[in-house]
Amino acid sequence: MPVLTRLIPSPVVVDIRAGALDDLAGVLADQRISHSGRLAVAVSGGSGARLRERISPSLPGATWFEVGGGTLDDAVRLAGEMQSGRYDAVVGLGGGKIIDCAKFAAARVGLPLVAVPTNLAHDGLCSPVATLDNDAGRGSYGVPNPIAAVIDLDVIREAPARFVRAGIGDAVSNINAIADWELANRVKGEQIDGLAAAMARQAGEAVLRHPGGIGENGFLQVLAEALVLTGVAMSISGDSRPASGSCHEINHAFDLLFPKRAAAHGEQCGLGAAFAMYLRGAHEEAAFMAEVLRRHGLPVLPEEIGFTVDEFVRVVEFAPETRPGRYTILEHLALETHQIKDVYADYVKAIGS
Repeated sequence: MPVLTRLIPSPVVVDIRAGALDDLAGVLADQRISHSGRLAVAVSGGSGARLRERISPSLPGATWFEVGGGTLDDAVRLAGEMQSGRYDAVVGLGGGKIIDCAKFAAARVGLPLVAVPTNLAHDGLCSPVATLDNDAGRGSYGVPNPIAAVIDLDVIREAPARFVRAGIGDAVSNINAIADWELANRVKGEQIDGLAAAMARQAGEAVLRHPGGIGENGFLQVLAEALVLTGVAMSISGDSRPASGSCHEINHAFDLLFPKRAAAHGEQCGLGAAFAMYLRGAHEEAAFMAEVLRRHGLPVLPEEIGFTVDEFVRVVEFAPETRPGRYTILEHLALETHQIKDVYADYVKAIGS
């Protein structure tokens, strides 16, 4: 019998629970990760550095590298510093910028990465993409997805609440991204990877429909799992399609048009997802999504993140230019300025104040 299966790129270890950081050394001692204990640990000057004192005694063979920020230059510099060592693996300990820098640097020197995030702000913690600031603004770079992910819910609870809220917006936006993918399949014949779509959709639905709040471990567990599954879904599909549609085009447009005023990635994606769902005619779904986002303290109107209606209309109009070749409800409708204004007015009425 032929083997009619495929290999799925995914972490060999995913440990999500309260106190997981206390067992990090055991995870790293896995022969598939580090056989000698020689590790390069990238940390930020903030949350990662504060945890260094706690875990460094259990990692005697580690060399620690403090990363200044989340730019391409920072990542290249980190790779250069690590190149002279004989390490088994790289550990990224900190927020999203540090994880992305560590991902890029690890790929550059040919080492596996262990992701140890200190917040849940977005779905990049276990994805095959590193998002880094560069001279042109911000770029996405393909990298191998992490070999392991260790997420300590006690550490996550200590992070500012806005980071958890942003992660909620990013996870919930999967539902809109999959709807866009299905639209591209119907209209353009774009191939859908059913497994990747199922994983990303169910990850988003799990967060959307969970009754808990950001202060509860049960909810944080589901959110962390959803973000990890979304990253694996992107690895399976080979691109960001399972998690990036019109919602992310709107997010990118905010970033490009108003770089100094843009809100958190997940906040903009959640708002964009609710509006895009309304655009596609899924009015009840849009209203429910907006209700859930509001319950978690996330914005659903541009005014709630400091933008006027006219600025938001400009964002929606510009959004398709941010991802040439990606077909979403925005490209499908190709609305003119006055049409966007009219639909937005209807959206506001539908979701209530």
